[in-house]
Amino acid sequence: MSDVGTGILGFVGMSALAGVLVTAAVTPALAVTGMAANNSITMFENLPGYLEIGELAQKSTIYAVKADGKVSPMAWFYDDNREEVAFEYISQYLKDAAVAGEDPRFYDHGGVDIAGTVRGALKTVVGGDTQGGSSITQQYVKNVLVANDMSKATTEEERTEAWEKHTKTSVDRKLKEMRYAISVEKEYSKDVILGGYLNIAGFGGQIYGVQTAASYYFGTNAKDLSLAQAASLIAIVNSPEEFRLDYPDDELNGAATVVDGETVPYARNKERRDYILGKMLEEKKITQEEHDAAVAEPVAPKITEPSSGCQASKTFAYFCDYVTWEIKNKLDDPATTDVNEGARRLERGGLDIYTTIDMDMQSEAYAAVHENVPASAEGIDIGSSAVSVQVGTGRILAMVQNTTYNVDPEVTGDGYDAVNYNADIDYGGSSGFQPGSTYKVFTLAEWLKEGHALNEGVDSRRRDAWGDFKNSCQGTMTDSGEWGNPKNDGGEQGGYWTAVQNTVNSYNTGFIAMAKQLDLCGIAKTAESLGVHRADHTPLLQFPSTILGTNEIAPISMATAFAGIANQGKACTPVAIDKIIDGNGDEIPVPKSECTQGLTPEVAAATAYAMQKVMSDGTGTSSSPYVDPWYPMIGKTGTSDNNEATWMSGATTKVATVVGVYNVTGHVNLRETYFDAGQAATLRHNIWPRIMSVATAKYGGGDFPDPQSSYLNAPQVAVPNVLGLAPEAAQKALQQAGFGWTMDGEVDAAQPKGTIGAQSPSGTAGRGAIISLKTSRGNLSGVPDVSGMQADQAEATLGAAGFRVDRKEEDTDDESKNGLVISQSPGPGENAKPGQKVTIVIGRFTGGGGGDGDGGPETPPGNG
Repeated sequence: MSDVGTGILGFVGMSALAGVLVTAAVTPALAVTGMAANNSITMFENLPGYLEIGELAQKSTIYAVKADGKVSPMAWFYDDNREEVAFEYISQYLKDAAVAGEDPRFYDHGGVDIAGTVRGALKTVVGGDTQGGSSITQQYVKNVLVANDMSKATTEEERTEAWEKHTKTSVDRKLKEMRYAISVEKEYSKDVILGGYLNIAGFGGQIYGVQTAASYYFGTNAKDLSLAQAASLIAIVNSPEEFRLDYPDDELNGAATVVDGETVPYARNKERRDYILGKMLEEKKITQEEHDAAVAEPVAPKITEPSSGCQASKTFAYFCDYVTWEIKNKLDDPATTDVNEGARRLERGGLDIYTTIDMDMQSEAYAAVHENVPASAEGIDIGSSAVSVQVGTGRILAMVQNTTYNVDPEVTGDGYDAVNYNADIDYGGSSGFQPGSTYKVFTLAEWLKEGHALNEGVDSRRRDAWGDFKNSCQGTMTDSGEWGNPKNDGGEQGGYWTAVQNTVNSYNTGFIAMAKQLDLCGIAKTAESLGVHRADHTPLLQFPSTILGTNEIAPISMATAFAGIANQGKACTPVAIDKIIDGNGDEIPVPKSECTQGLTPEVAAATAYAMQKVMSDGTGTSSSPYVDPWYPMIGKTGTSDNNEATWMSGATTKVATVVGVYNVTGHVNLRETYFDAGQAATLRHNIWPRIMSVATAKYGGGDFPDPQSSYLNAPQVAVPNVLGLAPEAAQKALQQAGFGWTMDGEVDAAQPKGTIGAQSPSGTAGRGAIISLKTSRGNLSGVPDVSGMQADQAEATLGAAGFRVDRKEEDTDDESKNGLVISQSPGPGENAKPGQKVTIVIGRFTGGGGGDGDGGPETPPGNG
């Protein structure tokens, strides 16, 4: 016998047997007949009967929440683009079309349509084409089995294997489907099965379920489909790749056909659609008039492309990407060890994800960055980013960059980039950027933590080598000149500057001098306490040069730190998600911000005090006056080596924002680079005020706490007396005592010429105070003490010392002082120039006696 003949007999035989077995399964009474001994029936009964119906893969949606509480979809994610809907939400036309076209006896059989199964088997073998012959329940079973295995697949190979396992033509598969179908029919109602089938069925490509199909092909909802549209959709189910409606001109993989040499779009779908309409009429589901009108209606899809992934969200793209990493990194199910659980829940779990983004701030940030910094430019790999976080909560309010988000590996350069410049490397970011002088705030905070004061000065003069730096974690570190004589941005050669001056003017040499008195490990730990880490999560480097901002850090970390300072020292880790509702409508736990008291409130207040002065009197004035409405704010600017990166970072008590313009790769000087909006190095000051103006308008602001006096003014200590010392010796003595000095010219003094003739202050002063020194002209000498001398003797003495004399008299009733010097000016020991007049005051006795007249002696009384 031929192979074809054998195939026919074999398949027909199995189909007939299946019919008998179905009868046995549906009619348990047959089990007491002789048939019970039949091995085939026993085999059938031994097949698994319980079908576990897992959760359907559904698309997840990321939302932005508007100020009025309404939500706006940002992006969708899915393995299967499906939105499951309730049975009553599905058009009756769809339900009737599915039954009439796929399984007219659906409401009559027990799960398997025997006649349909045999007919399908015959057509498959004789006709050479695979004919399903499966009931709706069997098709539902097949789709459930595919979905169950797909949900476990972690690779494309596993997904392909799952599909082929449950779709290849075989007797064993058909029998298992029948057995499952019968058990499903015993457990669920017909409406539940039909609803499940319509929600799970494939409609071509990644389109699954009637709701998504209605939206994609016709731009409407499943409940609102017309009769003709419903029939067109059910037509697709029969052979999705052949009858789908999004390839109108593709004969091989679409819905077109050629008639008289011309391509007729959707002809295949229309043919199948009209067949279904005929079956609906035959089953009395529609009237003749409805049928005729629907047949006359052309197939007219309105393809609405699903927005899969962050790429379609444009304004929100990089924030959207951050949200996906938040889910992939932190939304793992504790009941599973699957490291990809977060990603799988995003792509299959039907999550509704409500984010922290502020739509107004995001829109302004996007516009400000894109209007100032081009996505690409000749000769430079230019990057710009902006990120804002809410003080006290860590909620990300804005996150943008200048490039266009694109994850296609074949689309790179020319302003396209999938890397999120704001984020750490494990959140889709880069390996970070040098924050430059914005990092100095951590040295300032450590300065205060270690007991120094804001108005305490340090020797900030430039030098080739700075010597040893303390590092309690890694041992003493020595700078032997590898910095190449660090300079100040304005070219200042340095002086004895206070911590406030160094902060306000961002003096590099000042901060190096401050760090010389600190612990480099302590500076790094202070940064870490405020949420700062390297973007690649390796430990912060602690070399002396790092105090000027050479660690590569993600902008989101710096925004966290500035928000922490503004929050009285309590830093809160960034979060992007407020709430997640899963496919079952249940709220699931989301990653929470963790707040840590990195600085004491007192140290934070003092740090903020200096940072406020940056915005009112220092480098931040290029941004702060343009924030409207204005509220008190802290800030710090930053420029990295050779002007390759520029930053503006700051905060009110409500919102912190970090804006950067920089080389993503390469070493182009931004002060020598110009775009339409101006010099690249200054564009940060165009962007930051625009974002913060929206922030202050929406969130307001408040006053920062006043610093305690102990953090403002250093304790009083004794000042060495350096009068008469050579300048070098005097300076050394003051430096050893922790004081600074300035040479402020010459002074008339008695000390030898060229030595220190005057110092101010003297006695005591605040630690680190700057002592004003003046050199002596050597032109003064001490005035001799002539007190108590006779007038002539005093004049002679003063004259011998080179002074002129001016005498004055003053009455005295002390006869012993008569004719003697009772006072002099300048006083004894005071310095005066030779030839200078010295005034002496001579005592003049005015007489004595006890009379009561006008000064004469008392007259004795007469005798008569």
